[in-house]
Amino acid sequence: MAVWIQAQQLQGDALHQMQSLYGQHFPIEVRHYLSQWIEGQLWDVIDLENPQEEFKAKRLLDSLIQELQNKAEHQVGEDGFLLKIKLGHYASQLKSTYDRCPLELVRCIKHILYTEQRLVREATNSSSPVGGMMDSMSQKYQQINQAFEELRLMTQDTENDLRKLQHNQEYFIIQYQESLRIQAQLSSLTTLPPADRQLREKYTLYLKHQKTLQLLRKQQTIILDDELIQWKRRQQLSWWVLLYLLCEKLAETIWQNRQQIRRAEHLRQQLPIPGPIEELLNELNSTITDIISALVTSTFIIEKHLPATVRLLVGGKLNVHMNPPQVKATIISEQQAKALLKNENTRNDSSGEILNNNCVMEYHQTTGTLSAHFRNMSLKRIKRSDRRGAESVTEEKFTILFESQFSVGGNELVFQVKTLSLPVVVIVHGSQDNNATATVLWDNAFAEPGRVPFLVPDKVLWPQLCDAINMKYKAEVQSNRGLSEENLVFLAQKAFSISSNNPDDYRNMTMTWSQFNRESLPGRNFTFWQWFDGVMELTKKHLKPHWNDGAILGFVNKQQAQDMLMSKPNGTFLLRFSDSEIGGITIAWVAENPNKAGERMVWNLMPYTTKDFSIRSLADRISDLNHLLFLYPDRPKDEVFSKYYTPPLSKAVDGYVKPQIKQVVPEFATANPDPTSGNPTYMDHGASPAPVSHPHTYGIYPPMSDSMLDTDGDFDLDDTMDVARHVEELLRRPVESQWGGQQS
Repeated sequence: MAVWIQAQQLQGDALHQMQSLYGQHFPIEVRHYLSQWIEGQLWDVIDLENPQEEFKAKRLLDSLIQELQNKAEHQVGEDGFLLKIKLGHYASQLKSTYDRCPLELVRCIKHILYTEQRLVREATNSSSPVGGMMDSMSQKYQQINQAFEELRLMTQDTENDLRKLQHNQEYFIIQYQESLRIQAQLSSLTTLPPADRQLREKYTLYLKHQKTLQLLRKQQTIILDDELIQWKRRQQLSWWVLLYLLCEKLAETIWQNRQQIRRAEHLRQQLPIPGPIEELLNELNSTITDIISALVTSTFIIEKHLPATVRLLVGGKLNVHMNPPQVKATIISEQQAKALLKNENTRNDSSGEILNNNCVMEYHQTTGTLSAHFRNMSLKRIKRSDRRGAESVTEEKFTILFESQFSVGGNELVFQVKTLSLPVVVIVHGSQDNNATATVLWDNAFAEPGRVPFLVPDKVLWPQLCDAINMKYKAEVQSNRGLSEENLVFLAQKAFSISSNNPDDYRNMTMTWSQFNRESLPGRNFTFWQWFDGVMELTKKHLKPHWNDGAILGFVNKQQAQDMLMSKPNGTFLLRFSDSEIGGITIAWVAENPNKAGERMVWNLMPYTTKDFSIRSLADRISDLNHLLFLYPDRPKDEVFSKYYTPPLSKAVDGYVKPQIKQVVPEFATANPDPTSGNPTYMDHGASPAPVSHPHTYGIYPPMSDSMLDTDGDFDLDDTMDVARHVEELLRRPVESQWGGQQS
């Protein structure tokens, strides 16, 4: 989630600290309206202590001002006019403030972003396990930075020694040549540094380089084998920026050491003193080349999968862009990927044909990044292999192979590079999407680093699965509110058909892939994942603001809802996801039994789905139902939902009134149409009561056709929605077509 979105949710002292970051030097309005652009720039790439970086800062300043001006130009309306003037003023103000010192703008924004991230991290993670993980990450990066500082000092030390050696050698050569010319000065040779001293100095330099390269290898292993692999698993943008900076710093240090070794080799050629120095320098040169090779091949990564973007993290530092490389994409099967990693001859095999699969890498001077964007890549043909056992089409995994060739150091070094995408599943119909997503999720979440493609465990511990689906839920819904412990207990009850409310009872239980997305839940015709995916899709498309507000309990079964509501006043309601339908949400509320005086019961409205919310929103439907008074436990419904109500229709004009659709539950309908507010068209929506004396649900319905009833006490929404859609269609038609040309 964007830092600015999270920063706006800060409370108390943290909020005051965040607000104090802004002022005339950088208005908070600029942060708000350009939040996405600001967080997308690589501010950390710019070295504030290096005056030569000023041109990069100037580019960012100019881009910031241009973005502000573009934002201002797109403002319309009365409010937009005022905002247009204000944003234009801020653009001029920032230009006059930072035009002569653009590095100060970078310093300011870096401080703002760092402080916001710290405040958000402290606010959201102080009491969670993630907080401990963030602390350990912070500790780890501190160790990495300490190692970089040690490398910097060691590299500087060898640089000083190299310069001293070069100076001494040049002095020695000059004096030696002069002595050959002037025999009178031959005796002075005894005062010159002897050859063995030159040899000792060169050997000392070799030992220092050897020690530096050992530390470089260790640092590279930490960054490439640990951090890079972790990033590939998580694919988090915030980690990518940090990883990019670490790789750039690593590349810079490696290249400095290579240049020093090359200069030492040049000095040896100038004064070829007999001894082991030539062999030792060849060893250093071979080692540093291996290090560069590992760096280049490992930092060729897939930054984004859809649409595909590949990047060389060290392309800027190693000047690879001087000969812009071309990247080719090929789709290969699981077996072909295995053969590729074993270095077996795959004979350029592929498992399909990809259109627009070649792309030249572009260098972005402002950010110093080298990347290729496959914007229009599409799959024309796929060749499937024989499937194993019960494996379905949506469980067959492929991968995209990206290949290129990079030249480093003026074509001195040429590297063939390859990288594989995360597993992909090829589908031919939208109905296969949720099963394909399950395959990819299970693979991404539970695959071991360095595994043989694409082996994954057949079963995992329930807490592991909880972490995976919680992360997936927050990412899909784009919400900071994830799944609570109570939500996860509900999911465990659904997955294992166990009624225990104790989270500890599930900690050592395992869930197999078959339980996850092959076998249907007991008494249902869908799997655990299909039900959960339906909840995510519904929430993402129609319920996100209500989920973020905490208005939806969601993961509550019918019996739990009844127990919770019976202790509350009549008219109290809650929102829960349907147990019996994929992608459904229902309203449960407590009210008097109209057929039995003095008896209270919990009613459950027929579940709403995406089809329903495409006609009328959840907030408007809740507004329509006057018998719904308090959102559980005791919040007045208008206090929670009124900000999402559709504004009232305008008054009648020239004798015509505008119709509108309203929802009613016949047992609770108290319609009292207002002639000035339009003529409402009512949609019947059935409810099933749950009497206190019995845990099961019995149907009590208004008169309707038998085809609308079902045995579980709920009726089929398709019929009522067809009516509603028919009404909507009628309302859209011209008057002549509705009434056969009659005068209105």
